[in-house]
Amino acid sequence: MEYVYAALILNETGEEINEDNVTGVLEAAGVDVEESRVKALVAALEDVDIEEAIETAAAAPAAGASTGGSADADASADEADDDDDDDDEAEAADEAADDDEEEGDGGEGLGELFG
Repeated sequence: MEYVYAALILNETGEEINEDNVTGVLEAAGVDVEESRVKALVAALEDVDIEEAIETAAAAPAAGASTGGSADADASADEADDDDDDDDEAEAADEAADDDEEEGDGGEGLGELFG
């Protein structure tokens, strides 16, 4: 995630997102930089409008959280009713749903978009 954050910092400050700048931000933050990951990030962002991606990602979790959360809860309830052996699966689904809700920081889509 720190690689994506470095790109976002560069974007916010109006700096070019290139290998040297991304590496500089990461090193300043004390990250052990992997050159291959930097190259992959820069290549992935080459044709991406970051401002548009941020707007899209900010809108997506609100719609997905209300729909996905209830679907997970319904599925968990059905599994629990089916069989006692499925209790572990229902608990795992509930925990996954709780984790998704806790991580709803508005930037989830960015992780998927930028790798």
